[in-house]
Amino acid sequence: MWELLKKKRTLFVAAVALMAALILYSYNLKERERANPFERAVLTLSAPLMGVVAAVDRFFLSVWSDYIALVSVRKENIALRETVRGLNTRIIQSQDALFENERLKNLLALKGTLRLPSVAANVIGEESAPWYRSIIIDRGSVDGLADGMPVEATSGVVGRVVKVAPSSARVLLLTDHASSISAMIQRSRARGVLKGKGGGSCSLEFTVREDDVKVGDMVTTSGIGGVFQKGIPLGEVTMVRKGEYGMFQTIEVRPAVNTYQLEEVLVILQSAAP
Repeated sequence: MWELLKKKRTLFVAAVALMAALILYSYNLKERERANPFERAVLTLSAPLMGVVAAVDRFFLSVWSDYIALVSVRKENIALRETVRGLNTRIIQSQDALFENERLKNLLALKGTLRLPSVAANVIGEESAPWYRSIIIDRGSVDGLADGMPVEATSGVVGRVVKVAPSSARVLLLTDHASSISAMIQRSRARGVLKGKGGGSCSLEFTVREDDVKVGDMVTTSGIGGVFQKGIPLGEVTMVRKGEYGMFQTIEVRPAVNTYQLEEVLVILQSAAP
C-alpha cells in the first residue's frame, strides 16, 4: 500500500489539494458575498469546463428530444396511412355499391318490359375450357328454375339454363360451341342460326347468299323454337363474306353481352311461346 502511494504521490497530492481548495471555496462562498483572488481564479479556470459540460448536456437533450419527436411523427404517419387506407376502401365500396345499384335498376327495368315471369340471379362462378364455357348462378330449382330456360342481361341474350341444382344452376353461354339460337337480321329480316364459336364470338349460319346482310347490322332473336322471345338483341355483324361457291354466307357476330363481365342476370321462368 505504501509503495503504491509513493508511485502515485504526485497525483495523490494534487487530488488532495484540489479537494481542499473546493472545500475552502464552498465554505467561503457561504460566508462571504465577494470572491477573493483564489475564488476568482477557480471560477476563471472552471468556467470553460462548465460551459463545455452545459453545451454537451444541451446537445444530448436536443438529440433525445428530436428522437422522441421522430418516434411520435412516425407513429402519427402510420396512423394517418391507416386512416387513408380505410377511407380509400370506403370510397371503393361506395363506388361499387353505386355501380351495382345502377345495374340492378337496369335489370329491374328490363324485368318490367317482359311479358313472362322472371327472377334475378347473381353470377357466382365460371367454368371455362377451349370447348366449353358456362357460368354458375345463385338460383336453382327452389326458385322455379328448370333446364332450357332463357337467361338475359340488360344488353341482350346471355344463354340458357342447362343444369339445375336446388340453390344454383349452370348457364350455357351463347358464345359456347354447343349453343345455337334462332336469329334474324333486324334490318332486313334475313334469318339464320346464331352459333357460338368460343373465345367470346359467334357466327350467323345458314343465311343464304341472296339475303341482305351488312357489317353493323343488329342480330336479334327470331322467336322461332319456343325458347327466346322475339326481338331480343344477340349481337352485331362484324364481318360478311360471300364465297364464289356454296349457298350460304359467312357472317361473324360480336355478342351484345360481354360474357366475361357478367355479374347479374335475369332468368325467364318459362320458355316463350312459338
